[in-house]
Amino acid sequence: MVIETLKLLFERDLNKLSYEIEAYITEKSIWQIEKNINNSAGNLCLHIIGNLNWYIGAQLGGTGYMRDRELEFSSTNIPKDDLLLEIDKTKSVLDNALNKITVSQLELEYPILVFDEKTTTHYFLIHLTTHLAYHLGQINYHRRLID
Repeated sequence: MVIETLKLLFERDLNKLSYEIEAYITEKSIWQIEKNINNSAGNLCLHIIGNLNWYIGAQLGGTGYMRDRELEFSSTNIPKDDLLLEIDKTKSVLDNALNKITVSQLELEYPILVFDEKTTTHYFLIHLTTHLAYHLGQINYHRRLID
């Protein structure tokens, strides 16, 4: 039940991420930074994709994905269609990885240390849903302020 709920939440919010990126009037505005906004929607999108592919795809799904976090925040002007394709690929990666997890594995220690203390996989997956939702809200605000 928990795994199915997590899958639904990730799919819902990644679909919303696609909607937000698609809704930008111009591709240029996806990468625009103004005033006190530190990150563009494009960079936040890349960050979400990198974060989920690393922490779920690579660590739990064994995809072999190698993350370059610095590029998530320094890349620019990636076409909207490429971002949307990467979001779709990430949805598939998450679905495959989460399908491999059993309920008993959720209570095991997450494979790598991320915070100051060890966590269960269950706890960390819930953290990842809130991390996604946080940045999704930032993208929504960015789009409405810029466009």
